[in-house]
Amino acid sequence: MMKYNTYIRTSVKAAASGVIGAISSTLLLCGPGSSARETNGLKPPETRTVEVVDVYHGVEVVDPYRWLEDGQSEETRAWIDAQNKYTRSLLDRLPFRDQIKQRLSKLVLTDEVHYVHPCDNGYVFHKRKAGQELPAICRCTRISDEDEILIDPAEFSADNTVSVELSGASKDGLLIAYALRRGGEDEAVIRFFDAELGEDLSDELPRAYYSSCQITADGSRVYYAVSTETGPRLRCHVMGTGAADDAELFGSEYDTGTIIWPSISDDGNYLLISVIRGVSDRELHLLDLREGGPVIPLVQGIAGKVFGTIADGMLYFFTDWEAPRGRLLEIDLLNPARENWREVIPECEDRLLWVSPVGGKLAALYHHELSSAVRIFETTGKESGEIPLPDVCSVTNLIGRWDAPELLLRYDSFLTPATYIRYDLGTGSCGIWAQAGSDVRSEDYVVKQVWYNSKDDTRVPMFIVHQKDVPLDGSNLTLMTGYGGFAAAMRPHYNAQAALWVEYGGVFVSTNLRGGGEFGEEWHQAGILANKQNTFDDFIAAAEWLVGNGYTTPEKLAITGSSNGGLLVGAALTQRPELFRAAICGYPLLDMLRYINHPVTRFWITEYGSPEESAQFEYLYAYSPYHNVTPDAEYPATLFVTGDKDTRVDPFHARKMTAALQAVIGEETPVLLRYDTTLGHSGIRAASMQIEEWADELSFLFWQLDMPF
Repeated sequence: MMKYNTYIRTSVKAAASGVIGAISSTLLLCGPGSSARETNGLKPPETRTVEVVDVYHGVEVVDPYRWLEDGQSEETRAWIDAQNKYTRSLLDRLPFRDQIKQRLSKLVLTDEVHYVHPCDNGYVFHKRKAGQELPAICRCTRISDEDEILIDPAEFSADNTVSVELSGASKDGLLIAYALRRGGEDEAVIRFFDAELGEDLSDELPRAYYSSCQITADGSRVYYAVSTETGPRLRCHVMGTGAADDAELFGSEYDTGTIIWPSISDDGNYLLISVIRGVSDRELHLLDLREGGPVIPLVQGIAGKVFGTIADGMLYFFTDWEAPRGRLLEIDLLNPARENWREVIPECEDRLLWVSPVGGKLAALYHHELSSAVRIFETTGKESGEIPLPDVCSVTNLIGRWDAPELLLRYDSFLTPATYIRYDLGTGSCGIWAQAGSDVRSEDYVVKQVWYNSKDDTRVPMFIVHQKDVPLDGSNLTLMTGYGGFAAAMRPHYNAQAALWVEYGGVFVSTNLRGGGEFGEEWHQAGILANKQNTFDDFIAAAEWLVGNGYTTPEKLAITGSSNGGLLVGAALTQRPELFRAAICGYPLLDMLRYINHPVTRFWITEYGSPEESAQFEYLYAYSPYHNVTPDAEYPATLFVTGDKDTRVDPFHARKMTAALQAVIGEETPVLLRYDTTLGHSGIRAASMQIEEWADELSFLFWQLDMPF
């Protein structure tokens, strides 16, 4: 039997008796200077180890912190409390934290609109006004644009840990489905609000994970997809009845690695059902709401992503099947056989992301040179115009209806917060509908894209943002981020942390790694499964390029990432610890041999692979951050961020990795855990809570990189 020489066999410093007691409160931290990065001898809580050995395909793997996977045990809760006290004892005394928090508050607490849903005579949407903690669900008419608050989250929790989120609305906007979500859980309770009566109805769907709620035009029925222990199910709720009586219509053949997403056509005649297995395996099915009857398969058995929308009796669906950068096909719902499918918009050099039927035309969103472009097409496929946009921006929503010429378009950029443009396809008139406030002077900064060679010489791009005329002498404090997974493109997006960072003279870098979707499915496939190491190599090569080209040095370079980006940070700091001074690792996957034990994560096997398969175990074990901590490496200062309510990425990853790094790292290099007992991965969080988290992260980075004030 083989045995890998892992650090956890030989070098973990076990505590004699569990978690240590109270943490000293006498720490005095100095300002920036030679000793500013140190902890002044204050030690983190020691963590006991337990001899746990798993055998994977003949390989023994030791896991001494397995006990930390039980997040509800008394010992784990005591350990979390001790870690939080240790973290607060360091971060709360940083002399510049209040200054950072004040500036973040000004950047964050502005008017903000999102989740806009078109209705017959206007829109239903989320809006958080400047100074408010959580967004309310509001509506307005196209004529007046005056906001009317329908559902106020302040009514549901005194501590602002319960958010309200728009799940669906009837065609006339009078019946609204909304989710009540506690903390950052994926699970929510669905309630129904009558906008005419101004009150909730008695109907309610119990706490679960819902992917979509679709209300019929007459408001009598709701079609929704819910995750169960055996897989997703499509159900129909008849208003005025109990949820226990809801009929199950579809999904019994699918397991927990699948997502179902229903959507009702604008005319209310059809329910389109998307079936998603992993990122690149999708199907489309149809239910005729007028005729009833069985669910009919429309698109099956093609290798590629499929996103569909119905307009005027036609299914328009985007796909990268036989077109890695995407194309648009059309299916006549009265004649849906594959031989009758028609290509409307062919593949081109730019990546096609989405198409929205609006005003009798097709608005197509493209990825153009890593910015966004929106082009208008006739249903014949003829291009008839392009909407003017800033040179560097990211469009994230195209909102409109087939029977109305008005298109709402949302865009933002690194230093420009969300802006909604209202565009009339009939007249070509264009104006701002809503815009988040900001006092950031984007003209004072440079946003540029550079290309570099990765380890295997693949050309990879990244964006660099900084004040004008920064010296290329290695003196710049630099913060680098990335994602590189699930075909998600890292486009220019507004980030209050990045805005603050560059205001203080730092350089902010956003990488476009393989595994993402910047250049279509080929780019995605090049960074998943056995190719996942390419993602990490791309990130490391970006850091080396920044150092080699005079932007920074390893002593002035920090990295940050969340979720799959947390895995990226974990891999980078374990593979090249000498390249980075500090790291923020948020809501991360870090134990790649145990990640599949969480129910939601079975969906991710098509992205990462499974340790249950011998070949996939080999590469997962080779890069799994938790299993690649060694006693002889000098790791960067690291802040792990997670919370109890993360029901997507289990917080045990951050707990175990914190313990592993603390056991081998020097006492004067801090490894901290910021563990929120009320928040998690998903949902909308109160503005003050977001500000506190970001203030901790930036304070930690300023401390470790000696940011001058």
